[in-house]
Amino acid sequence: MIVSTVKRRTGANSEPPIIVCGADQECLVISALAKQGIQVGSLVLEPMGRNTAPAVAVAALRAALISPDAVLVVQPADHIVADPEAFHVAVEQAHQVATCRDRIVLLGVQPPRAETGYGYIECGERLDGGMSATLVKQFVEKPDAERAERFVRSGMWLWNAGIFIFTARTILEEFARLQPAILDGCRSALAQSQSNGTTLRLDRESFAGVESISIDHAIMEKSDRLAVVRLESNWTDIGSWSALWEIESSDREGNVIVGDVECLDTQGSYLRTDGRLLVSLGMKDAVVVSTPDAVLVADKRRSQEIKAVVEGLRGRGRLEVQESARCQRPWGSYETVSMGNGFRVKRIVVDPGAQLSLQLHHHRSEHWVIVRGTALVRVNSKAELRRENEAVFVPVGAKHRVANVGNTPLELIEVQVGSYLGEDDIVRFEDSYGRA
Repeated sequence: MIVSTVKRRTGANSEPPIIVCGADQECLVISALAKQGIQVGSLVLEPMGRNTAPAVAVAALRAALISPDAVLVVQPADHIVADPEAFHVAVEQAHQVATCRDRIVLLGVQPPRAETGYGYIECGERLDGGMSATLVKQFVEKPDAERAERFVRSGMWLWNAGIFIFTARTILEEFARLQPAILDGCRSALAQSQSNGTTLRLDRESFAGVESISIDHAIMEKSDRLAVVRLESNWTDIGSWSALWEIESSDREGNVIVGDVECLDTQGSYLRTDGRLLVSLGMKDAVVVSTPDAVLVADKRRSQEIKAVVEGLRGRGRLEVQESARCQRPWGSYETVSMGNGFRVKRIVVDPGAQLSLQLHHHRSEHWVIVRGTALVRVNSKAELRRENEAVFVPVGAKHRVANVGNTPLELIEVQVGSYLGEDDIVRFEDSYGRA
């Protein structure tokens, strides 16, 4: 989806994109874009999520370095736009309004049905001068079913697509007027960021102090400089499992099936497994998703509520919320094979020529067994080659590093033992990827 978003046509003279994402998504984003030969202007890595307002502020500050009058087309990476040409037409119209009228322009979609999971925009007066835009009268976020039906019938309400067009100057003026603390925090995080080519890592301490708030609540609902342009295309916000069920191909019983699934007497459901066999019997309008680290079973109509479930799990410190079972890294990947009280087992794959950072842990020791390839292993001041079926012990507090010195992927099994096994128990001293 990040690739399709970047490829979505925004104009013949567009600069390479500015991408803002979580630091843990760096490798996935770089890999996906590199496979398509897509050039990136800036990849800005957030040390922690702070919602969309700080992300937009950071992107605008980066764009303003090119020109204060640079026009930004802000797109979330979880949307599907069925008609790319209609999207281009809408962006061109919005571009004209943003530059000629100094407006913040939103794209709105004519609702084909009443939807309680989206935000709505009420259209006001049409801008004069022949422009295809209207003023924004008000916003309503996720109305109940009766109100949503009324909005659709009126013809004056549009779905808020969450796609914005404005100049860097205009949006930064609104941040300075409406959210100066957020703007100052983002400036500080950028000024103290670490850069490695086109990649910038925002300063953790500065960014942690920035308020976590959406661009809608921070700016859009307060600004008097808004206009809306209609996007004449089918549009879907893939914000829930039910949205995936709507866009993917289904069988004769209305089931979307992904993976090794046996489906018996089941209708209208989304069934997905990333590994083991999934059997569904007597289900209707359900979402069942099985991954290596968790299983979800939900009523499809309530899939919008999963965010609250995730927040509850995060509040209880569940590691499944913080990272997936298989994680990409600049040097390769790792996946958690088993986990229990005081231990964790990982399968680590290091790409040829790559190496992990020189690091230590305060709360855990590590036992490595090489199962494929040749490794150069350093523990404190001692460096040795290790091959298949050889083992390494890394005590608590020891500086250590592993490098793949072969021409094939290096695979090892790592057993961690300790009082705390979180990924933040890493102190890096040297790193080939700018993370030290």
